[in-house]
Amino acid sequence: MQFTMNAQDLLDGLNTVTRALAARPAKQILEGVLVEASAEGINLTCSDGSLTIESVLNADVREPGRVVLPGKLLTELVRKLPGGMVTIKVNENHSASIHCMSSKSNLAGMNPMEYPEMAEVESGATIKIPQNKLKEMISRVVFAIATDESRQILTGCLLEIVQDEARLVALDGFRLAMQKVFQPFELPENVETLKAVIPGRVLNELSKILPEEEEFCTLLLGKTRMQATFGNTRLSTVLLAGEYIDYRKILPPAFKTQAMADRAAVQNAIDRASLMAREGKNNLIRMRFADNSLLITSNAELGDVREEMDATLSGEPIEIAFNAKYITDVIRNISEDSLCMKFNSSVSPCVVCPKEGEGYLYLILPVRVFQ
Repeated sequence: MQFTMNAQDLLDGLNTVTRALAARPAKQILEGVLVEASAEGINLTCSDGSLTIESVLNADVREPGRVVLPGKLLTELVRKLPGGMVTIKVNENHSASIHCMSSKSNLAGMNPMEYPEMAEVESGATIKIPQNKLKEMISRVVFAIATDESRQILTGCLLEIVQDEARLVALDGFRLAMQKVFQPFELPENVETLKAVIPGRVLNELSKILPEEEEFCTLLLGKTRMQATFGNTRLSTVLLAGEYIDYRKILPPAFKTQAMADRAAVQNAIDRASLMAREGKNNLIRMRFADNSLLITSNAELGDVREEMDATLSGEPIEIAFNAKYITDVIRNISEDSLCMKFNSSVSPCVVCPKEGEGYLYLILPVRVFQ
């Protein structure tokens, strides 16, 4: 096998596909990147057995062939090349020579015949979402995906699609995050709602490799697998089995209190209060809404923080306490100028949502504080 291509293009492709490599792979062959050269160009593939990422690159292929090369080592070698064009030649013993200007490296490869065949999504529903919108949706919910493997279904994120809306929902038992995109979708015949639970790690990687572009990302949703195709990249993953929690039952149907405040001011105040909260035993922040003002406080043995600002209050005054990290994670994922918070009591969930519209919703469980 022999091909020549732009070194930066090769590095970009390797950076994309090696995100599928596991930290501790089940087989040695899965430490590698499968490189396939054909008349169409170069196909790079990495997998951990359940997640697979492929990328197709343009190259001048002199001699077609296949080889598995150490994924992380090859990526670092290419990263440190002087730039320009790189030529990779592989002999019958799967050893690769890498030439770039005055640089020459040799790398021991593995037999591509040992690389496992990757399962394909043979049939399913096809959904198209703009790449930039999908990237933003994922980035604003992944923080709420559970990491505790004891409830495996919550280590994934629910993708729910109806005729005119797609939503991503994540929850970990302490907070819930939901993002929506409104557009028409073509669903299979006699199907009103499509559902898939995508592993959290997969969504994290997908959000990092999705471009900030308006072109569509095509999702093929099968019964047990999902395939995402965008640009020259294809990602395939096993879906989590089981029924996701009915999150609608968690959402309060009505509220006694609604508060509005400047989002940036609240975020900055909470960031300052969090410094002291982290020094305390419970990492707590208290918020008190009354008389069109918001008071944020935190206490520790080393001192305390007190922040006061304007707020607009509708309904009953309220004092409520949150884990500093949970409230911070939510507010950091809101881009609007105004922060809208809704409450029923100091011990029931708080909902953060837009003042108008339904583009997102966050729910946070408060901490019960004894006066």
